[in-house]
Amino acid sequence: MKKISFGFIAASFCAAAAANTPVPDHQPMSAGQHVVINIPQQRLFLYTDGKLTKVYPVAVGKAATQTNLGEHKIGAKAFNPTWHIPKSIQKERNDGVKTVPPGPSNPLGPVFVRMGDPKLGLGIHGTNAPASVPGVRSHGCVRMKSPDALEFAKTITSGSPASVIYQMAALNTDANNNLWLAAYRDPYNQKNLNTEALRKSINAWAKAHGKTVNPKRVDAILKNRTGQINCLTCAKGVKVKGPLQSLAWNSGSAAHTKPKVAPPPAPVKDEVLPAGTEIEVDAGTDKPVAPAVPAAPASAPATAPQPPKAPEAPYQPARPAPEQYQKYKEPTDMLF
Repeated sequence: MKKISFGFIAASFCAAAAANTPVPDHQPMSAGQHVVINIPQQRLFLYTDGKLTKVYPVAVGKAATQTNLGEHKIGAKAFNPTWHIPKSIQKERNDGVKTVPPGPSNPLGPVFVRMGDPKLGLGIHGTNAPASVPGVRSHGCVRMKSPDALEFAKTITSGSPASVIYQMAALNTDANNNLWLAAYRDPYNQKNLNTEALRKSINAWAKAHGKTVNPKRVDAILKNRTGQINCLTCAKGVKVKGPLQSLAWNSGSAAHTKPKVAPPPAPVKDEVLPAGTEIEVDAGTDKPVAPAVPAAPASAPATAPQPPKAPEAPYQPARPAPEQYQKYKEPTDMLF
């Protein structure tokens, strides 16, 4: 009974956390699924028919290996993938390992979902380093905690649009009709926060709803960029009440962000690769796979001198039988 209660509380907490997550000013498609990833916020938003249905924390590319901004599409999925290590990383590791089979040491986690043109080397996947999520630390791909990655992969459909955006602020209203502002750091040094449009939207909304906003409070939030959501129209101590809705602040509007009207998407067959498929990508990991330690050679008997042994072949991990996977050839210069 205690386990059930704890599970219910945990699920309720997660649902509340998602409901209170600031929403970016980006128009989701009015029909079908739409993935939106906001780099500074380190969050993935999943919309269905124009409505927000799920929010996931993610780790995105570092400044040196940035996640590609722009419009993409969700591609093939590979459950329990095998990581085929590119030659550049094989050289860095210098342990003879060329592939990492499915399992707890695999930096791809239990699933890899292609995002965009394979030449870009983008994917959404699990990880063997859950503490790295959220963060700005990948080699370009989008990491999720492995349970989230599995849930996402089973929910999303191949061919769905995926937008990677870069918004350093979120301006939302809550169920109590209060105005909330969050500001984020600038990991890619884009310097693209339009504070003029943001202030215009704040003032327009406040005027339309008979509210007062202290401009010094806005200045402090934009300066500190803690990522925390702050109320601009509440008394001290008032908590946010979800669900949150974004204002179309990028245009200086006081109106809520509306879905982008689009015809229903054509039926697309979900593309699922065979289990164990090899994915050759530049997969960074915060938890390096330790090379196997060869057993110490047995002592030679004290007899006639023995000729020197030939050097041992580099260690190779056990690989699935050929029928368990099909090699999936990808460009070798991918970022992960």
